[in-house]
Amino acid sequence: MITLVIGGCRSGKSRFALDAADQIKTDQIKTDPIKADQVKGGRKIFLATSVPRDPEMDKRVATHQAERGQDWQTIEEPMMIHETIEQASKTADVILVDCLTLWTSNLMFAEYDEPEIMNAINLLITALKQCPCPVFLVSNEVGYGIVPDNSLARQFRDMAGLVNQKIAAMADRVILTVAGIDLLIKPSEKVNPIKKL
Repeated sequence: MITLVIGGCRSGKSRFALDAADQIKTDQIKTDPIKADQVKGGRKIFLATSVPRDPEMDKRVATHQAERGQDWQTIEEPMMIHETIEQASKTADVILVDCLTLWTSNLMFAEYDEPEIMNAINLLITALKQCPCPVFLVSNEVGYGIVPDNSLARQFRDMAGLVNQKIAAMADRVILTVAGIDLLIKPSEKVNPIKKL
């Protein structure tokens, strides 16, 4: 099960993803307590794409690590997340990737062009499709604001939007978070644009 959790800054998306991922082992045990010992070991993998570049970001990372608790193993990987997912999924019960927006900015910072970023997305999608454990991916919705006033910011907004579209298209579920409220937007009934409301 692949779940994309998307929302704006401080919308509650990371908290929702963490809470939902924390339930994975609990739900497996409730479903089949006899096989509880056969669950891969309770390994919860937090795949962090953040690259702290200042003291404020260092503090944020430390705070988030403390909030996750001892149950989570953190793997820091800013770019090659498909490889990390392929490796970690062999023994993990759940993987949480936080976040795709920072991953996109890391690729751009490394001077990946659009075809290279599209290739990275395709590698990620392949890894997700082959993943035997549930994966939660967190991403920012950055397209709700005004059009940025510079070329790089517009390019980033557009790439983040493309990443979100590609992952949402292949995900089993897409959750939109707004003001701490989670809304299931996939699966859902498609809106018929011709049908009168």
